[in-house]
Amino acid sequence: MKKHIPNSLTLANLLCGCVGIIQIFDGEPREASYWMLLAAVFDFFDGFVARLLKVTSPIGRDLDSLADVVTFGVLPSFILLHLAEQSGPSVWNYGVLIVAAFSALRLAKFNNDPRQSDRFIGLPTPANGLLIASFPFIAAGSGPLSDWIGTQWFILAAAVVSAALLVAELPLLALKFKGFQWRGNQYRYALIASSLVLLPVLKWSAVPLIAILYLALSFFANLKTGVSGEP
Repeated sequence: MKKHIPNSLTLANLLCGCVGIIQIFDGEPREASYWMLLAAVFDFFDGFVARLLKVTSPIGRDLDSLADVVTFGVLPSFILLHLAEQSGPSVWNYGVLIVAAFSALRLAKFNNDPRQSDRFIGLPTPANGLLIASFPFIAAGSGPLSDWIGTQWFILAAAVVSAALLVAELPLLALKFKGFQWRGNQYRYALIASSLVLLPVLKWSAVPLIAILYLALSFFANLKTGVSGEP
């Protein structure tokens, strides 16, 4: 019975992604972002519970990837498409679907890359999805960043850059703790602490800052350890 618990959490992730897509069809991108956030919680705990119960399996891993393609690949693409269409209908707007395609490619690479047992090579799909999920909230606000995110060309550029980061040979931190000591985990703790400070203050606007911080901390961690993304 316990072997079905992690898969049930994974399916909850998938269902949240489906509801999020429906919210886009209803013209509610911010509601869709909330569903993606909930899905991210399920996505975190399915792996955590699987390791805790010692019921990991290839089926569970593949199911997790299939769910992530929908929730953190297709749904973010639809959020970008909605924002692009708001700035003006154009055939070029469909270029944002590259995020869904490259998310699928990134997940396929992840499942077949032994280098990614304790780190990521390329931006993880949940991180990329949540970054895009912040866009509707930032666009609804005020300020220069809000004005840029609401433009068609910013949305298209964001789609291309995020798609490239998904499959880049770029070693990034994984929040997988083999122990809770400071040494060896200092960059993970720095990321978590910064997120806990920024999120309550800036809410969704903090997400792009956390994403930049994540890339920067990964860079410094790689400098210290001499890690390379090359096979």
